[in-house]
Amino acid sequence: MRLTYTESERAFRAEAADWLQSALSGEFSDLRGLTNRVSAPKRRLEWEQHLGQARWSVVGWPAKFGGRDATLSERLIFAEEYAAAGGPPRLNHLGVELLGPTILTYGTDAQKSVFLPAISAGEAIWCQGYSEPSAGSDLSAIRTSAQLHGDQWSINGQKVWTSLAQFSDWAFILARTTPKSVGRDGLSFLLVPLDQPGVSIRPIRQITGDAEFNELFLDDARTAADNVLGKVGGGWEVAMSLLGIERGVSTLGQQMTFRNELDAVMAAARRNGTAKDPLIRQRLAQSEIGLRLMRFGALRMLGGASDNQTNAAITYKIQWASWRRSLGELAMDVLGQEAEIAPALPAGEYEMPMLTELFLSSRADTIYGGTNQIQRNLIAERGLGLPREPRGDLKG
Repeated sequence: MRLTYTESERAFRAEAADWLQSALSGEFSDLRGLTNRVSAPKRRLEWEQHLGQARWSVVGWPAKFGGRDATLSERLIFAEEYAAAGGPPRLNHLGVELLGPTILTYGTDAQKSVFLPAISAGEAIWCQGYSEPSAGSDLSAIRTSAQLHGDQWSINGQKVWTSLAQFSDWAFILARTTPKSVGRDGLSFLLVPLDQPGVSIRPIRQITGDAEFNELFLDDARTAADNVLGKVGGGWEVAMSLLGIERGVSTLGQQMTFRNELDAVMAAARRNGTAKDPLIRQRLAQSEIGLRLMRFGALRMLGGASDNQTNAAITYKIQWASWRRSLGELAMDVLGQEAEIAPALPAGEYEMPMLTELFLSSRADTIYGGTNQIQRNLIAERGLGLPREPRGDLKG
């Protein structure tokens, strides 16, 4: 595994860093260091479009779709520089990081030419319609249905925990297109416009006071017959491929965000004197070690096809989620009573300080995207080859 950079890669890093520093110190300085995922949506949409105009939105995509044909190393470099510069959470993360690469793999030429340029330009924001009230960790239990009527699909059902749906133009939805099918069979991956009759979005208010998640109701919602990614009935393969991308390049950028959070905890410990507590120092050191191990694991995961790469991929989610949850608890112990106070805003609203929000939001990290219990099953069954856990209700 090569940990050094070529001259051209160093030049790429310098170009990316200069552009990001300039943009986030100038026109978009109000977004620098933003960590809240739902605040300033209009400004963040403008930021998406600014990235697209400069071809920094999707650097790894082909140039004809708005990218830079960047190599894997260059993609990693940009993810690191974006986080180091204090770039805000991407409003179109799901479109840029997940759906776009999936369209590049499974999309027709027509789908690529229609959807990819709009994503890279920040003109179409996407959300993900997977989970349902009865299909969370067991995603194959999906009940949302879609029937083909002429040249359109008619979709009925409910999705939940739909991140940023209130700001999105489109949703990629897993729906059952084969009547009476069960499990993974008979599912299709549909691309659905949200600005239409039959689509209702209801925000879910979280403990942080924000509403990043939403319920998405589909009542005879429509999409074109051609808006199926992959084969009709082959949606499970597409959906699993998309989830695999979550363990990709964006992990290094995510870790730079973790770096910023850990640095903030360390700075607070130095400021209020808790860094002198030997137990706090030990926990800070453990957090530092854990973050470095995550980085090495991510580099190994991205270093090439191998058993080690596969094992790193299936262990990564439980690793980072457990680490960040512990970091949130450490932040509260460092801050003490200071962490319990949030500045009041007009109309009874409130805004959590960064480290308090870290603690509250990290409580969900070990739940969404597959609970820690589900992750342990994946490690046992796919990584270690142990017998599958019995499925279905136990009676008697």
